[in-house]
Amino acid sequence: MNNQWFSKVAVWLVIALVLFTVFKQFDRSAVPTGQIAYSDFLEEVRNKHIANVQLQEGPSGTEIRAKRNDGSELRTTATYLDRGLIGDLINNNVKFDVKPREEPSFLLNMLASWGPILLLIGVWIYFMRQMQGGGKGGAFSFGKSKARMLDEANNTTTFADVAGCDEAKEEVKELVDFLKDPQKFQKLGGRIPRGVLLVGPPGTGKTLLAKAIAGEAKVPFFSISGSDFVEMFVGVGAARVRDMFEQAKKSAPCIIFVDEIDAVGRHRGAGLGGGNDEREQTLNQMLVEMDGFETNLGVIVMAATNRPDILDPALLRPGRFDRQVYVTLPDVRGREQILNVHMRKVPVGQDIRADILARGTPGFSGADLANLVNEAALFAARRNGRVVEMGDFEKAKDKIMMGPERKSMAMAEDERRNTAYHESGHALVARLMPKADPVHKVTVIPRGRALGVTMQLPEGDRYSTDKVRMLSTIAILFGGRIAEEVFVGEMTTGASNDFERATHIARDMVTRYGMTEALGTMVYAENEGEVFLGRSVTKTTNMSEQTMQAVDREIRKILDEQYAIARKHIEDNKDKMHAMANALLEWETIDGEQIDDIMNGKPPRPPKDWTPSPNRAAPATPPVSPGSATATA
Repeated sequence: MNNQWFSKVAVWLVIALVLFTVFKQFDRSAVPTGQIAYSDFLEEVRNKHIANVQLQEGPSGTEIRAKRNDGSELRTTATYLDRGLIGDLINNNVKFDVKPREEPSFLLNMLASWGPILLLIGVWIYFMRQMQGGGKGGAFSFGKSKARMLDEANNTTTFADVAGCDEAKEEVKELVDFLKDPQKFQKLGGRIPRGVLLVGPPGTGKTLLAKAIAGEAKVPFFSISGSDFVEMFVGVGAARVRDMFEQAKKSAPCIIFVDEIDAVGRHRGAGLGGGNDEREQTLNQMLVEMDGFETNLGVIVMAATNRPDILDPALLRPGRFDRQVYVTLPDVRGREQILNVHMRKVPVGQDIRADILARGTPGFSGADLANLVNEAALFAARRNGRVVEMGDFEKAKDKIMMGPERKSMAMAEDERRNTAYHESGHALVARLMPKADPVHKVTVIPRGRALGVTMQLPEGDRYSTDKVRMLSTIAILFGGRIAEEVFVGEMTTGASNDFERATHIARDMVTRYGMTEALGTMVYAENEGEVFLGRSVTKTTNMSEQTMQAVDREIRKILDEQYAIARKHIEDNKDKMHAMANALLEWETIDGEQIDDIMNGKPPRPPKDWTPSPNRAAPATPPVSPGSATATA
């Protein structure tokens, strides 16, 4: 802060001095009042109009200041000293005085000579500070670390604010215990891990967990992002790593947290063309600082990433990142805890059940659940509610899972009918296939990029799947196209994504999971992850032409069998298909209870918030007619 203040003051001081010198020069060169020609001045003297004169040698000649008999003043300049001037003054009884020449000060001479250069240097330093240092460090501080140190006053996050990852919290609590009482671990010869890597999908709370550690440990906590190390100048990243660890050593015991470490921790040698790689130099310096010739006692390094597969192996070895803590997606109990944490910040109604919401949000991360609570609060605000009710959470959940409603989208009646049968086909096959997830809601209201959505919710968290469930999923995906063919008599583009997903599942069953008897338990698929330079630039195949043909035959066999099963279910339940499509055309959205009524042969009950419209009655069974919908399941 002092250096920043001093540099600003110095720049403005130089600018002020230069401007003062320039104005001074302008002031000297200005034409004074009463200036006359030298010949006119001599004429005035000879006519005895001058009372007294003051002579002074200046930079451009002899400066003459005279006063007339009437009291007025005049000025003139002689380019050289007129030796007869003194005689003329004496002969005409003019009083005169001679002053010595005023020598300019050394400071003014220096400013006049070096002022513009100093001004340019000051402006250059100022702009370089703004471009490189952002006002924090300046042009001479490129190698300074940008790590921010947090203390108790700046960080109030504790483990009470972290929910849904109890195992990860237990792993990192040891760091807090060690920092508070090192003897507890050292008396048995144990050594605290030098580095802890937090690994997990985006939004699971890795950064929040690190903030909680800082709040609980009450020790200096240096926080920095992986991208903050590398700048436009070569060597800056490595210099900042050195400076960060130097600061940490002075504050030991402390914690260094590097967020998104994959920005600098990627595999070395992964670039093309060779040459000096600034990112690799930064990584090399980090490897040396973490466990090099000099050990950093009391400095614990934490890092977070969602791409551990691309990190350099030297970074993950014991002695650097000794422990990897997996922060996974929360289970149903963890989601309930996370919802309770976020619902403290909003006024909720008496009907709110966090356990029901947790069961209805499988696969949601902590960030998704925070967004769910926020969206529900926005829905409550739109209806001018005083509290957030369960209906607001249901609307928010539908918006997040199925996309925002597009009720203003005008659809032709044949397109609505085609979409209704398409989604009814998905829902009916899903109810009849074994091990299929229950149908939660079906809608023909356009949502996101889809003209209709059939949403299934699993009854509980699932961590693996079996062959029967995968086959049922393929049949459910085919249900939409089959319904279009049987009841509308047209093939539309709405099933393109269904076919893509079904083919992908069937191909994985054959090439990855060994779920066919003909090809056995051999993996035929190549790694389809993101291409990472340094590992594999081009994809190669290890299958012969005959094996490829066999794989294609097995995939076709699975797809044809499930297509036939789905078609049989739909043709055997045409009455239920008509009833479901009519309900969708009337109410636009139906839920699991109404689908149960239809499957049991009962008239579907109206929606809970339904108000009958006198201008719109439930349509009769629609006739078979062509359509061109683009409904997406």
